[in-house]
Amino acid sequence: MKPLTPKRLAAVCGILLGVLLVVSIISLKLGAVPIQLTDVLVSLWKRVVSGVPIPSEFTLFLGEIRLPRILLGMIVGAALAVAGAGFQALLRNPLADPYVLGVSSGAALGAIISLIVASRATIATPLAAFVGAGATIAAVYFLGRRGGQLDSYTLLLGGIITASFLSAVIMFLMTTLRGGELRGMAFWLMGDLSSPLPMDLGWLFLVLVVAVGFIYTTAADLNLLLAGEQEAMHLGVDVGRVKLVVYVCASVLTGLAVSVSGAIGYVGLLVPHAMRLLFGSDYRLLIPATAIGGAIAVVAADTLARTIAYPTELPVGAMTAMAGAPMFIYLLRRRMP
Repeated sequence: MKPLTPKRLAAVCGILLGVLLVVSIISLKLGAVPIQLTDVLVSLWKRVVSGVPIPSEFTLFLGEIRLPRILLGMIVGAALAVAGAGFQALLRNPLADPYVLGVSSGAALGAIISLIVASRATIATPLAAFVGAGATIAAVYFLGRRGGQLDSYTLLLGGIITASFLSAVIMFLMTTLRGGELRGMAFWLMGDLSSPLPMDLGWLFLVLVVAVGFIYTTAADLNLLLAGEQEAMHLGVDVGRVKLVVYVCASVLTGLAVSVSGAIGYVGLLVPHAMRLLFGSDYRLLIPATAIGGAIAVVAADTLARTIAYPTELPVGAMTAMAGAPMFIYLLRRRMP
């Protein structure tokens, strides 16, 4: 493991932010109505530097459709990627992802119930999805306690059982939805960033920063946990506190992402491993690198999803699965003797 210095941390984050900026500009350019790259750059420069509103001919596509969607993709990607890195450390399983403990199933169940009960309320779906995710977090937490503390193996088993049960309930409730609602829910379950949110993105960003910040406070302890819980305890790590912080914050990030975008698969599995291969396994660097890498992955996948089969728009989850499934198979084969 290379020693981490502030200069190296800033350099890695700066490079990744540069890649994110390039991907975002390309995403702003592409779409049903292509916009010249120079027009995109000039409009953004005037808006950011001079405070001049985006020209009226680009307001609809840049300011009201593409830019909010890109910002939402950044938040969702960062949340899923950091949650995946957190669960992999918590469960000490390189194949863990944000959905392994059933949080996505709880969010999906909440969203379906909202469609059945209050289909006309636009804020009902994301709110009910987040409440469902929160209830699942609490249920799995109590299932995962052993001897007064979180036990990784019991937590994993409790999450798998909970996810299985909730999936059965979801399949039952899906049969009660009408045609249009059924198609919309099926599309949402595969990951969707196209639906406008009835809330300010600033609140989502605030939750993201707070949750990632709490996980980052445990970064040094997570490095010690790589050697095992007993060794970390001998070195003065409060293992119970670290587990609780990572579990709660990673679950909140997962619930946040799923409630506004559905279940976008493989981001929480693929991105942390890619960042480890590139920059090492020091969590003090891995957490911010993973957050930016997740934002890059989801923005790029969403750009492909809405352009590769135009005029048909594909689910974002379909694009991430095309990249994530081969990586998942590679990781499985790598661990086999």
